[in-house]
Amino acid sequence: MRLTKINVQKILDMNEGFTRTTSYTGKNYCADCSYLVKGGKLLIGKTGKTSWADSRFDISGIADIDQERRFIRKYIDSMKTDGLE
Repeated sequence: MRLTKINVQKILDMNEGFTRTTSYTGKNYCADCSYLVKGGKLLIGKTGKTSWADSRFDISGIADIDQERRFIRKYIDSMKTDGLE
């Protein structure tokens, strides 16, 4: 299936309430990312810290089309795609 802008929007609309949480820990960096499909948009939240004492971060926002496509490609097996080709 091609992830055109229309197909991406249809998948997001069909998967209202779909959530995923990921974690990453490296040598000088750790982060937790949460993804939520709500209102036909992909919401992303990221919290974490680096090795610097004052470098904690908490970022949230709405994904752009490229981020939505990457997310859908990664989790398409878990998402509803009924009727899309």
